[in-house]
Amino acid sequence: MKQIPNLFTLLNLVAGCLAIVFILQTGEGIINYNGGEWKIYLPEKIWWGSVCIGIAALIDFLDGFVARVFKASSEMGKQLDSLADVVSFGVAPGMIMYQLLRISYASTADGLDVSLIALVPAFIIPAAAAWRLARFNISAENLAGFTGIPAPAAGLLIASFPLILLYNYFNIQQLFLSRWVLYGLIILISYLMVSKIPMMSMKFSGTGIKENMPKLILLIAAIISAVLIGWLAVPAVFLIYILISLIYKKQFA
Repeated sequence: MKQIPNLFTLLNLVAGCLAIVFILQTGEGIINYNGGEWKIYLPEKIWWGSVCIGIAALIDFLDGFVARVFKASSEMGKQLDSLADVVSFGVAPGMIMYQLLRISYASTADGLDVSLIALVPAFIIPAAAAWRLARFNISAENLAGFTGIPAPAAGLLIASFPLILLYNYFNIQQLFLSRWVLYGLIILISYLMVSKIPMMSMKFSGTGIKENMPKLILLIAAIISAVLIGWLAVPAVFLIYILISLIYKKQFA
C-alpha cells in the first residue's frame, strides 16, 4: 500500500513522456500565405501534448492526496515526484517552446533552415524547472507558500499556448508565434521559477474564509475567466496568481 503514491508519480512521468512524443511529432505545421498575411495552423498532435501535460498535473495533485490518505509520505516519494515533474513540467513544456520557435521561424524567408542555436533557448525551461525542483527538495518550504513559481504552474501555462493558438482568440495567433514574444516568455517563465519571490500554495488551510481568501479569489477568477475567454484564462489566471501572491506575500514568506 505504501507504494501506491509512487505508482501515481510514475504515471505522472509516463504522461510527461507521452506529451513529448506527441509534441515532437508535429513537424513544421501548415503555413499558407493568404491575402497578404501568413496563416499558420498547428498540427493536431501538439495539442495532445498539452492534454498529456494537463493529465500529468492532475496525477501530480492526486499522488500527494493519495500519500496523505495512506500515510505513505517518504523521502523516496519526494525525490521521485521531483524527477517526474522535471519531465512533465520541464522537458515537455520546453519541447512545446522548441516547436513553436521552429514554426515561428518557418513562417519567414529561409526559416526552414533555422540554426539550432536559435532554438536552444527553449531548453532554458527544463533547466530552470530542474533547478527549481532541486531547490525545493533541499528546502523546508511551508504549506502556505512556495519560493518562486512551482514547476507545474509554469508547465501548465506553456501547455496552454497550443490550445490558445488552436482557437486563435481575438486573432492572437501572430502574437504567440512571434519569436521575440516566445524568447521573452522563456526568459520570464524561467526567471519566475528560479526566483525567490514568495508564491501562494493552493492547499487550503482550515475551513476559515479569512485565511483562505487569496485562494478563493484566485478560484473565482479562474472560473470567470474560463467562461469568458476560454483557454486564454490560463495565462490570465497565471498573472492573477502572481499578483495575489505579491499582495499577500507576508502570508507566504
